[in-house]
Amino acid sequence: MTDTAFLFTAGNTDDAPRSDQPALLQLLAGDLRAISYTVDGVAALLGEQASAALGRDQVVPALLATERLTDSHDPAVRALAVVVRLWLLAVPQSVADVDSALPGIGTQGLVDLGLAFVDAGVVRVVVDLRPYGWDANADGTGGAELWVASDLAAHQQPGVLRHDHVLGIGRASTTLVQTTFRQHTKRALDLGTGCGIQTFHLLHHCEHVTATDISARALAFTRFNLLLNAAELELDPEDLESRVSLRLGSLLDPVAGEQFGLVVSNPPFVITPRRGGESSSDQFTYRDGGLPGDGIVAALVQSIAGVLEPGGTAQMLGNWEVTAGTDWKDRPKDWLKDSGLDVWFIQREQVDPEQYAETWLQDASQNRDREQYKDSYAAYLDDFASRNVQGVGFGMILLRRPLSGHQPVFSRFEEITYPIEQPIGPHLGAAVERADWVAANSVPEAHLVVAEDVTEERHQRPGAAHPGVILLRQGAGLRRTNLLSTELAGFASACDGQLSVRQIVAALVSLLGGGEDFDEDAFREGLYRDVTNLVLEGFLLPDPVQSGA
Repeated sequence: MTDTAFLFTAGNTDDAPRSDQPALLQLLAGDLRAISYTVDGVAALLGEQASAALGRDQVVPALLATERLTDSHDPAVRALAVVVRLWLLAVPQSVADVDSALPGIGTQGLVDLGLAFVDAGVVRVVVDLRPYGWDANADGTGGAELWVASDLAAHQQPGVLRHDHVLGIGRASTTLVQTTFRQHTKRALDLGTGCGIQTFHLLHHCEHVTATDISARALAFTRFNLLLNAAELELDPEDLESRVSLRLGSLLDPVAGEQFGLVVSNPPFVITPRRGGESSSDQFTYRDGGLPGDGIVAALVQSIAGVLEPGGTAQMLGNWEVTAGTDWKDRPKDWLKDSGLDVWFIQREQVDPEQYAETWLQDASQNRDREQYKDSYAAYLDDFASRNVQGVGFGMILLRRPLSGHQPVFSRFEEITYPIEQPIGPHLGAAVERADWVAANSVPEAHLVVAEDVTEERHQRPGAAHPGVILLRQGAGLRRTNLLSTELAGFASACDGQLSVRQIVAALVSLLGGGEDFDEDAFREGLYRDVTNLVLEGFLLPDPVQSGA
């Protein structure tokens, strides 16, 4: 490894919590578990409305709900209220109350771990520590109840965030969690791990995870979180490296020469004005990649193939600039032309330069100083104007390296801005499998059925003999809507697995053909093409009986 890509180990890293005292970590986990400091436990304590408000970073309802609970006659309720106020609301608590709520580790243990300090008899936290978890699968496997340490968020502290701020559980990180297709993988890479959210999920279906970050503080938080949750994640604190490798360095530098079956990344994709002479210490490392415009996302998608094993997949989030007079997909397509990869971009939203500036200035609390806000806002607008940018897109990216000797089978660039089913990862995975099926099979010889979630919708003018609009709608997954021609609607209605595609098309030719202007070959080819698209999008599926699935 190079000097900028080295194995990260234990230690006290610049105001990050300590992970080199396993006995204290074990005591802390035991205390938190004993008072039900979990997602469900906190929700039950606060109530539905206050809990929902806290999810929006609105703390007042939770403050009001917990004020009276710290005096509850129920010791368990009182203890949980003290801890919720201490960490989730960043309200100082007395040493006596903290010692009572967390009797195993006590106040001194929190201080020793770098989680808090004592000032005039009260305990003040210096990091956020909150419950996090996900439900088990239908077979009862895969669920988890964890705790995640990160830096205090903007609503928990005054002033602008520190530039090496370690972000907690945010919208982008949960979006990537929901987007990732979970399948067993020997080696996975979490690129830009932050506080470790993606790594926690990867450990449930991957044999080994390498987690990288350019920030030593971020890796220190990740290591703390892994060891605090060692029992739940089935990690051996004495042999962490057997399941997780933590690497310090920029982008793919820490894993040069290595390959992985799965790469996930919530990279520092935020487009931030660059200034002459700035250093990395001037950037918010959790979000700013340090390159002009959308260069960080472009560089990553163009180099990711180098760390993917044949058949390996990369899933990530990103921003891309949309310049005046172009379509949003033009830029991503240019990045990946002749890449030799399967490519799927889904744009989920697009905002104008003003909205973008407002979002990210507020994100780092840079809107609290009026003059700084004005200057920074102007810098964003000038930066975008210098490249003729009229909008910024955000979305999901899926890239796959084909198996040796195989060609790419899909290249999709689509905009889906309406609500979709979450988690969407299983549906993305199923779509990739359908693309592989189409590439390996003859669609005309296939027997198809309509997917269970698909419904048909017809619209016609009052008194009209026939519908003017026929739609197929998906109730699950990406929830697409497909406008059907009369012949395609007739085809879909006949898909019960009994007849092959070729047989149904032949019947439609007999029913609708015969006129002088009827081009039978063009009709067949057009219908085969439309049917293939319905399979790729999941409206029609290979019949499991006929296909032997």
